[in-house]
Amino acid sequence: MALNLAAMGSPDPAANSRAEAEARAAAGPRRPARILVVDDEAHVRTMIGATLERHGYEVLLASCGHDALDALDRFTFELVLTDIVMQDLNGIALLERIHAQQPNLPVVMVTAIHDISVAIDTMRRGAYDYLLKPFERERLVSTVQRALEHRQALQESHNYQQSLEQVVRARTEMLRQAMDDLEHSYDVTLEALGDALDLKDSETEGHSKRVTAYTIALARAMGISPAEIKVIARGAFLHDIGKMAIPDEILRKPGTLTPEERDVMRDHCTRGYHMLRKIPFLSEAAEIVFSHQEHYDGSGYPSGLHGNEIPIGSRIFAVADALDAITSDRPYRKAHSFDAAREEILRCSGTQFDPRIVEVFLKIPNELWHELRSEITGQNKPFSTFDIAHTPVPPTS
Repeated sequence: MALNLAAMGSPDPAANSRAEAEARAAAGPRRPARILVVDDEAHVRTMIGATLERHGYEVLLASCGHDALDALDRFTFELVLTDIVMQDLNGIALLERIHAQQPNLPVVMVTAIHDISVAIDTMRRGAYDYLLKPFERERLVSTVQRALEHRQALQESHNYQQSLEQVVRARTEMLRQAMDDLEHSYDVTLEALGDALDLKDSETEGHSKRVTAYTIALARAMGISPAEIKVIARGAFLHDIGKMAIPDEILRKPGTLTPEERDVMRDHCTRGYHMLRKIPFLSEAAEIVFSHQEHYDGSGYPSGLHGNEIPIGSRIFAVADALDAITSDRPYRKAHSFDAAREEILRCSGTQFDPRIVEVFLKIPNELWHELRSEITGQNKPFSTFDIAHTPVPPTS
């Protein structure tokens, strides 16, 4: 028997929810489709309710739009059939409220108004279908079946989309983790290459790690994005990789190089570039390797680039490289202080170095450079060459 909402009063919503849950548990995994019938003519809504119940549907009856809204707040429905002309909140207003709150809930308009413009208007406002009174019971049942099938298709599409989105999110996370793991393995390989270079050129042992740490710190102070810093860091670490191809008798020669030997030594920039440029992972870093000996005034090599023609990573590296060179021991001299390095870098601002980068460098306290050097030489916690997040952000004011 159809449930008449007008006779129900206003029961406790929590009790209704509990009752619904208990009914669902007792009935099994799936209940009959629940349909709300709204009509201010008692005989019409009773006839519709009885017809639909005979076809296995659960029916609730409402005599006006406000009762219908109350029912929609308290129960879940698969379909609403509503009259258009009602004194208390007409069917058009009810349709708009339903469409705004539950856009996937189909609404069928039931009316005696034989005006095609009214039917078209209700469809534009979101109605699923339109029934004219009087109608055959078979027409009512077939319309209800189509509407419920439409709702089921929408629900299945929504569930499929949610499931697909979950799969995409899961696979995206798996791909991201795989890419992170692959990137880490690449960086481990790069560190091994740097260690191999240190073995070949013992004079600069530890130089690659130190200059990379200094470059990362300076790039962060410059406000460079993390993605770009990763590229710059790899270029800084591999800047001398081309020396692997330089003959030992030139690379390790204790005395002054001849002009011909100097040309061979300078060729390490080009050799390193050609080693890396065909590796997709290192193609951008290869540009830094190629231009790391260029000077801001155009006096560097191998191409004599000037100013902003030099990649920003190479210009940052140049300052970091000079900082490490000045503050490290060499066979022909002892290391100078960081204060001395600051003075020398300032003196070469505008010639060898980009003045804007020098300005940022001079705002960074020496304590940061001491801290990084201590980590790399093992006097502090271990240093991870490409751990950008670990490198402190230098204060610049």
